[in-house]
Amino acid sequence: MLTPAFDLSQDPDFLTVAIRVPYARVSEFDVYFEGVDFKFYAKPYFLRLTLPGRIVENGSEQGSYDADKGIFTIRLPKETPGQHFEGLNMLTALLAPRKSRNAKPLVEEIGASEVSEEGLEEDEEFDWEIEQSPYEEVSEGALNLQCHYGFGNLRSGVFQRLQDELSEVIDVKDPDSVPAAERRQRRLAAELAKFDPDHYLADLFEDEAIEQVLKYKPWWIDTYSKMMASLGKNQEQETRAVLVSFSDDEKYQLRKFVNKSYLLDKQAHRQVYYSLIDILLAYCYETQVTEGEKNVESAWNIRKLSPTLCWFETYTNVQEILVSFGRRVLCYPLYRHFKLVLRAYRDAVKILQLGKSAVLKCLLDIHKIFQENDPAYILNDLYISDYCVWIQKAKSRKLASLAEALKKQSLTKAQLGLELEELEAAALLVQEEEAALQAASSVSGQQTPRSSPEASDSEESDRTSSSGTQDSDSEQDDLQENESKTVGSLQSPLLEESSARLTDDDDGICRSMALLMSGTCQGKPLAPSNAPGVAGPLIEELGEQLKTTVQLSKPEGSASGIHSSVQDREDRQTPSNELPGALVA
Repeated sequence: MLTPAFDLSQDPDFLTVAIRVPYARVSEFDVYFEGVDFKFYAKPYFLRLTLPGRIVENGSEQGSYDADKGIFTIRLPKETPGQHFEGLNMLTALLAPRKSRNAKPLVEEIGASEVSEEGLEEDEEFDWEIEQSPYEEVSEGALNLQCHYGFGNLRSGVFQRLQDELSEVIDVKDPDSVPAAERRQRRLAAELAKFDPDHYLADLFEDEAIEQVLKYKPWWIDTYSKMMASLGKNQEQETRAVLVSFSDDEKYQLRKFVNKSYLLDKQAHRQVYYSLIDILLAYCYETQVTEGEKNVESAWNIRKLSPTLCWFETYTNVQEILVSFGRRVLCYPLYRHFKLVLRAYRDAVKILQLGKSAVLKCLLDIHKIFQENDPAYILNDLYISDYCVWIQKAKSRKLASLAEALKKQSLTKAQLGLELEELEAAALLVQEEEAALQAASSVSGQQTPRSSPEASDSEESDRTSSSGTQDSDSEQDDLQENESKTVGSLQSPLLEESSARLTDDDDGICRSMALLMSGTCQGKPLAPSNAPGVAGPLIEELGEQLKTTVQLSKPEGSASGIHSSVQDREDRQTPSNELPGALVA
């Protein structure tokens, strides 16, 4: 027999059951209902439900069939008109229980109870702080106890036969022989070794990507806002159930689960709630950073950030859950920012306050993520599948109490034990020193360009002046040497021929020669001589040579130097009688 797809809804007086049975033989179907029992049969489909409230056959019941859609719709009158049936969307809990062989001490529900689990639970206020007692060292090996893990710590010995498959899923090695206390010590040491200060500081000071993912709003944000807007109404539970709805795929998942009951003692019961918070925190982080778009790393993120899933961690209070989650967020994933820890914490509070439907919707999403990932699907068998079944029967009042206990907690960076405040203070100090150095460098850089051109020009001028002076001195020495040779060769014959004709004194000759040489050094051509003999042409030739030499390089101050040098030579020489005459003329 096949279990058909079905859906339940209600109004104040009637319960409506919609059953989809395509290709069924509509001429042969049976419907039975009485009290909390409902049965439907249309070959090859069979459906049996345990309703959350009583129905009655009083002649007002109705039924119809849509042949195009293949849907039977049956309206059943409530025994108490106006009564609200809670949990109509918890499809697994509505299915009649059947025998299960998955685990012990899971038990089969043989008969349907007409009293809901809400009524069976005690009315005492649930205390989320576990009883504390002095620690006593006990050798678990001496007691020959096997370590437990999984949902409600109901599993053991799983890793003895699945070690190869599970080694890639969890971080603890050989969990069947490692007690809970040692697991925690190993986890804390692994987190300290994994923490990277550079990665943390990079995300802290360069948080553009972090701020971008924080802008995303998951589906529960708007749903929570609508719920808060409806506060004060009498039918608050009904409003929450309407706000959270399930897709067809999620309903199919719920129908595939086996309806079970779990025998949990008080400590195991509390541990189930604590681990639920831990798993929800990891799921909230994953949804936030991926902005609702799942990827190949989603399964890794959830199981890595949840110590329950990767270390089989057990808790004694709510604060321990927040601390362990915060440490792992700052050690393992891509985005390691404390704001993401706080955002996941606030989102988990909202989901718990929305009630069982919201929690179940998140668990179904986790179940789907793990089911599509190899080998993370093993975690469904250990935890998530049981959570999806158990949460449908959990007390709404306890979930509300758990949400309040979580909301009252606070988390600071100092509580994480990673010395984050000291690390941030040192980073800020280094940042301030670098800013001061850059400011000083920029000030000196602004002053250097203003003086640099002037200094450069001055240095270039000095180099040019020095080079010009050296060139001038070199050229002056060459000129004096050539001049000395030329004048000497000209004066020798002239002195012999005109010694007797010399009438002027030495001072007049020197003054005349000084005037002649001064004019020549200034680039003026020599006047033609009227004196007889060879003195005129020789003087003209001397003037042309001096003119050519002076024009090739005209250093400043060279004229005065040449004038002085020529005058000194003329003072030491005795000209012929014809040379003064030519000069005077």
